Amino acid sequence: MTTQVAECSVSNCSFNDHTACNAAAITVGGTTNHAACSTFIDIGVHGGLPKVLANVGACQRSECIHNDHLMCNAPAVKVGPGADNADCLTYAPK
Repeated sequence: MTTQVAECSVSNCSFNDHTACNAAAITVGGTTNHAACSTFIDIGVHGGLPKVLANVGACQRSECIHNDHLMCNAPAVKVGPGADNADCLTYAPK
């Protein structure tokens, strides 16, 4: 079972549809002590699948308390602006 992206407040992302992410899945990347949504695309073209709620497909932030074997086990994930255009706001370092 994968973690659902409960909310995305990054309005300029091509996968954002009224705060709902409609990518099939997102990847959380970034750097140590910073988690970013690596699926973020700002090209002015709407993408994704209709009526799909995204899940976290993979999480590269192994130091996050929600990371278990590169999978997210948080109850839900929120994505929003932070250090980058699209950060994982649920990220919590161990």
